[in-house]
Amino acid sequence: MIRTAAVVGTGLIGTSTGLALSRRGVHVHLLDVDESAARVAAARGAGTFGPPADPVDLAVIAVPPARVAQVLAEQQRRGLALAYTDVASVKSATALAVSQGAVHRSSYVGGHPMAGSERSGPLAARADLFEGRSWVLTPGTETSTAALNGVLAAVALCGAVPVVMEPSAHDRAVALVSHAPHLVAALMAARLGGASRQALDLAGQGVRDVIRIAGGDPALWTDIIRRNASAIGETLGELLKDLEALTGALHALEVSGSDAEDALASVRELLLHGQDGWEAVYEPGGAPAGQVTLTVPVADRPGEVDRLIHTAEGSGIGADGIRLCWSRGSARLSAPRLAAESVRRRLADDGWRVSVTAAPS
Repeated sequence: MIRTAAVVGTGLIGTSTGLALSRRGVHVHLLDVDESAARVAAARGAGTFGPPADPVDLAVIAVPPARVAQVLAEQQRRGLALAYTDVASVKSATALAVSQGAVHRSSYVGGHPMAGSERSGPLAARADLFEGRSWVLTPGTETSTAALNGVLAAVALCGAVPVVMEPSAHDRAVALVSHAPHLVAALMAARLGGASRQALDLAGQGVRDVIRIAGGDPALWTDIIRRNASAIGETLGELLKDLEALTGALHALEVSGSDAEDALASVRELLLHGQDGWEAVYEPGGAPAGQVTLTVPVADRPGEVDRLIHTAEGSGIGADGIRLCWSRGSARLSAPRLAAESVRRRLADDGWRVSVTAAPS
C-alpha cells in the first residue's frame, strides 16, 4: 500500500504522476532543481512543494535518462524513500549507470510509463495520462520483493498496466514504436520549415497527425536518442531500405510500360503492408496493453453509423476510435480497459449488441 510518495522532477511525466497519485489519496511531495516548476506542479494539485520530514513509501525519479543514476544516488543518501523507481525511456543505459553508481539496488525498480505528449512541463500534465497505458518495469536481480510490490501498487493507482521486461528488450521495442517514429516525424516536420505559406495553408489533419510528436523537447530527445542510438539505427536502417525501394518505384512511374506497372504494384504492396501495421496496433490481436475492443453489429442502412458514433462519443470514444468492418457487418471500438464496462453498458442501453475482447496485458 502506497500512502506517501515523492516525485523528483516536475515535468510532464513527474507532475502527471503526482496528479494521478494525489487523486487516489496518496500524499505526494514535489522536488525539482527548478523550484518554479515544482511550485507550478503543486499549484495544479500534484502534491506538496518540498521534501518530506520522514522517508516516503516510494520516490519517482522523473529526470532525463542521463541524470537518473546520479539523482537516485543523491536521494538514497538523504533517505528520501523506502523504494525508488524512474521513468526514463531508455533502460539499458540507465541500468548500466545505476549498476556502476553508488546506489542501493535492492530498493530500485527501473520503470517507463508508455505515455506522453508533444508538450512538456507541469502545465501539460494530466491526472489521466496513464489510464490504460502500459508501464514497463525492469527489476534487477537484486531488486527486493517489497520494492517491486511498492512500484506495482503505484502503477495500479495511476491506472496503468504493468509490463515486466528486460532492459534490452524494452529498448529494442521502444526504438520501433517510439524513438524512430519521433525522428521520422521530426524529418517530415523539418521539410515543412521552409515551405511556402501557400503550401502550409493547405495543411490538414493528416500532416498534423504525422508531425504532432515532433513538437517534443529537443534537449530531452537528444538525450534519449544518444542512449538508444544502436537500436534506433537498426530500425531506421530497415526503413531506409524501404524508402530507397519506394523512391525507385516512384521514378519508374514517370514512364509507361511494364516497369511502371511493376512499380505501381510495389507501391500498392507497401500501402497494404502499412495497413497491416496499422491493424496490428488498432485491431484486437495487436492492440496496446490495457485496451479493450468492443465489437458491435451494424446494419448497412442510413443513420446507423451516425447513431453508433453519437452513442460512442457520449461514452468518451471519438470517431477515430471506431473501425467499421463491412465485410463482417460490424464496428470495432477501442476503449481503455478501465472505461470499457461503462462504454459497454451505454451501448447496450442504446440497443446495441456488444461483445468484448480484452487485449493482452
